Amino acid sequence: MRVYLHVRRVNNEIMVAVCDEEILGKTFREGKLKIEVKKEFYCGELVSIEEGIAAIKQGTIINIVGNNIVSQAIIEGLIPPQGIIKIEGVAHAQKVIM
Repeated sequence: MRVYLHVRRVNNEIMVAVCDEEILGKTFREGKLKIEVKKEFYCGELVSIEEGIAAIKQGTIINIVGNNIVSQAIIEGLIPPQGIIKIEGVAHAQKVIM
């Protein structure tokens, strides 16, 4: 499994955006919820899911979308299961570490 990984440094923050490879560029809607998996935001390096998890561990602001990366983040204890939402069956989570 591969994911797109985009890391940005903003002041003292490390913002990590990761999405599953197959959903880049897609939009998901359900009721009032909508998520656009924009290339401008998520597209960086195409890496293994393990490399994506390693980057998430270093981040202070985390935005992840896709069932594979979110499931792995839950397994690794990085995101609590109750901290995710699903839009059209696609998992999404955000986390800010203060």
